[in-house]
Amino acid sequence: MGKGLGALIRPEKEKKEKATSKSPKIEPGVTEIAVNEIRPNPNQPRRDFDQLALEELANSIKQKGVVTPITVRRVDSGYEIIAGERRWKASKISRKRRIPAYVINVKNDAEIMEIALIENIQREDLNALEESEAYAVLNSKYDMSHNAIAQAVGKKRVTISNSLRLLKLPTEIRKSLRKGDISAGHARAILQGKTVSEMIKAWKKILDDDLSVRSAESLFKKQVRLKKKKKVKGTAPQIMAIENNLIEIFGTKVKLKQGKDGGSIEISYYSNEDLDRIIELIESIQ
Repeated sequence: MGKGLGALIRPEKEKKEKATSKSPKIEPGVTEIAVNEIRPNPNQPRRDFDQLALEELANSIKQKGVVTPITVRRVDSGYEIIAGERRWKASKISRKRRIPAYVINVKNDAEIMEIALIENIQREDLNALEESEAYAVLNSKYDMSHNAIAQAVGKKRVTISNSLRLLKLPTEIRKSLRKGDISAGHARAILQGKTVSEMIKAWKKILDDDLSVRSAESLFKKQVRLKKKKKVKGTAPQIMAIENNLIEIFGTKVKLKQGKDGGSIEISYYSNEDLDRIIELIESIQ
């Protein structure tokens, strides 16, 4: 001993000073990682990467570097991307050797999926179908309820349910939605069709006539009005107007039944999932 208290304190202080001097001058929590040590996330919610847009981003990265760090986690073979695959791909194209990244700890694959989904939604990087598919993975693979997904991504429960309904569209319509030929609004209008043939017919009409979302919604309203005129010739116009309004809201058949002193509203559903969707819509109306 015999060296005094200062000798015991000084080495620890010197360690801190050395560590500080060697630390890179970057944001807290961010480090630079070799691009070839990173692998993509197999559950990445984004499926489509526009090659021209990647080239443009790569040119930007050549000039300015990667402005927003990607997010990764440690794995046995290096690092796995949680969010930022597009920036990583563009960095490879621009032949960057290293890329800034947040290295974070995550509990499980479900949490990785949540973070990746939230990051893409906040950046508006996902198309409507990619978002639906990501919700479906959280729901089916990781057993998250619609309510749990809604809380995780900061959206309403009914929004999640309506998004998942897009996956019920026929294959060719889903491809059209993914490519951007139609919007999510068009797709929801098409879902009013009760059969695949009705949906296909509406979809082709939308494409051929370049219909707006409002015009697409009116396709099925007209069909409903024609059917009601045939079945109930004596129905008061006011009642029909109310029924049509409710059909638009609930996206299914609605019937008003009048009695002497009141009446009832009959809402049709065609599956348990359809019933859940209608209940969520009713709960969301305040």
